[in-house]
Amino acid sequence: MHESPTSLPKTTDQLCIDAIKVLSMDAVQNANSGHPGTPMALAPVGYLLWTQYLKHNPNNPTWVDRDRFVLSVGHASMLLYSLLYLTGYDLSLEDLKKFRQWESKTPGHPEVHHTPGVETTTGPLGQGVSNSVGMALAERWLATRYNKDGHNIIDHCTYALCSDGDLMEGLSHEVAEFAGHQKLGKLIWIFDDNNITIEGSTNLTSSTDHIERFESYQWHTVCVDDGSNLNQIDKAINLAKSETEKPSLIVLKTRIAEGSPNKVNKASAHGSPLGFEEIQATKNNIDYPSHEPFYVDPQSLTAWRKTADRGDNLEEDWNKLFESYKEVYPELAREYLEIMRGALPRDWDIEIPNYHDVQERKATRSWSGEILQAIAANCPNLIGGSADLGPSNMTDINGASNLDHETPGGRILRFGIREHGMAGIMNGLALHGGIQPFGGTFLIFSDYMRPSIRLAALMNLPVKYVFTHDSIGLGEDGPTHQPVEQLMTLRAIPNLLDLRPADAAETAMAWKIAMERTSGPTFLSLTRQGVAPLNRTTFPKAEATRFGAYVLAEASNRTPQVVLIASGSEIEIALEAKEILENTAIATRLVSMPSWYLFSQQTKEYQDSILLPDCPVQVAIEAGSSFGWYRWIGNRGLVIGLDRFGASAPSEDLFDQFGIKVGKIVEKATEALKEKT
Repeated sequence: MHESPTSLPKTTDQLCIDAIKVLSMDAVQNANSGHPGTPMALAPVGYLLWTQYLKHNPNNPTWVDRDRFVLSVGHASMLLYSLLYLTGYDLSLEDLKKFRQWESKTPGHPEVHHTPGVETTTGPLGQGVSNSVGMALAERWLATRYNKDGHNIIDHCTYALCSDGDLMEGLSHEVAEFAGHQKLGKLIWIFDDNNITIEGSTNLTSSTDHIERFESYQWHTVCVDDGSNLNQIDKAINLAKSETEKPSLIVLKTRIAEGSPNKVNKASAHGSPLGFEEIQATKNNIDYPSHEPFYVDPQSLTAWRKTADRGDNLEEDWNKLFESYKEVYPELAREYLEIMRGALPRDWDIEIPNYHDVQERKATRSWSGEILQAIAANCPNLIGGSADLGPSNMTDINGASNLDHETPGGRILRFGIREHGMAGIMNGLALHGGIQPFGGTFLIFSDYMRPSIRLAALMNLPVKYVFTHDSIGLGEDGPTHQPVEQLMTLRAIPNLLDLRPADAAETAMAWKIAMERTSGPTFLSLTRQGVAPLNRTTFPKAEATRFGAYVLAEASNRTPQVVLIASGSEIEIALEAKEILENTAIATRLVSMPSWYLFSQQTKEYQDSILLPDCPVQVAIEAGSSFGWYRWIGNRGLVIGLDRFGASAPSEDLFDQFGIKVGKIVEKATEALKEKT
């Protein structure tokens, strides 16, 4: 058991706690924006956790064996900023005074890679707890692979502070059930049970017994009746840490705006400044030594800053352990340092075929599954799975075991039918470091994942999404399963790299691009139906996929009169149309455009050299929404697409009925050319 926090006089404990309250009140008031009540309520648990339990080093926020702390209740950001400043991270009092201001290190919600010590970007409720599950999963997998007798180089916990809002969001249900099934014993959620949301009491909308709920998920639960009582909190954390077979939920009963004489327990303290008079009344009520804004008593700051000394000692001990580990297990040590840097192993792609002379007709999802095996053979930390669609997404790793509590070193993640949970957990795996995460589902169900996909893009996380059944080509399942607008809505997310390969060679390049990317997420859009084999000894090499678009088939001997632009399965249709147009003396260029994102990164000169904006006719062909295509072809161009929902029928019938076919392309291009000439 951890010693009860009695090393400091009670007055110093209280001064340390009150410092959080004061900094939070004053920063929100100074910005005239923010959420003061929750940081005030959580000040005691924040103080105890960060000074007595959390294994971290303010002098090195990225120390690899630190505990992970996630403030899932992201609107309480001033709690985290106060903790970071007080314990000695690279965050100054001036930074707190710039809370929520332009280019400050203290934005309204915590943002990873922006503020030292922030582990993930939280804001949308439920996201932080989902990330924490991925972090705990990563810790266990890495510990299983790299820890050896007497050399436990990976041994840390993951803590998440969450709110009523986090637990109301459906995402929390998905990941909590997953975590309980996985028996993630080093995962601890602390639930701020204050019974308050923006609109008033939680009784307005919820009657859930969270203890019973989480126990049904196979979690260990502890209840703290008084969230201001350090001894009760200390006992609860000890109990949670001693439970190693289940994740733990600590239900912390608090009062929002604790210490405020007139705003305590009121919804008005949630999302608005307390007001100057109430802040003064609060400082009087808690007997704070100064009414000066942002004042921190020197005695409490001295106590807080001892955390940095403790962190230095913890990291120094770990460094000694790792030096010993390197001597005994040099290859494992080298590999561990490599993957924690995010580097790929040497020759990781050596087994990927080039597919230059493919003769077989197969779906790009099938080519993707084959390529995945080649990558996995040389990339041991490539870990992932599917939302219960492994056989359809082709995302299982041959010969690998499931990653679960019985085989914690496995590589196949069975996420269950939890697309949003899968995406949030993948973000946590990537944030922790050391894991190359991927996850698959049908493209249509990416809608369930969008909030987490958007945050992956915002956080520059190198996660990989395998989206199959990417058009009406999936056929008989009908309009509920046929994506129409999904490609365009995903392309609209900044920093999300789209890849819709047309054949085996482009699919191989797509996987290479996805694996090599370190600055953001990537999705592969893959077919259910077979695509025509493109013999790359005749057609251009697929390495040009890296440019986003390239000339797949040039016009014969003349300046092109028509440019056809397509991707994925529609390349085959466009290629047949090009041949017919050429046979009718219409010079036609065919452009393969597997990635809008990559193409947008090219120079204007390159873009113009491929799409030929002065060409009389440009036709874009895609079995999806036409929305957005005019960015590339201008108002004069034509789009042959689908601006309605699909239908249930065999895929060839659907393409025919919806006019995404060779004859329609030839007809439209010919008519347009006549009008121009």
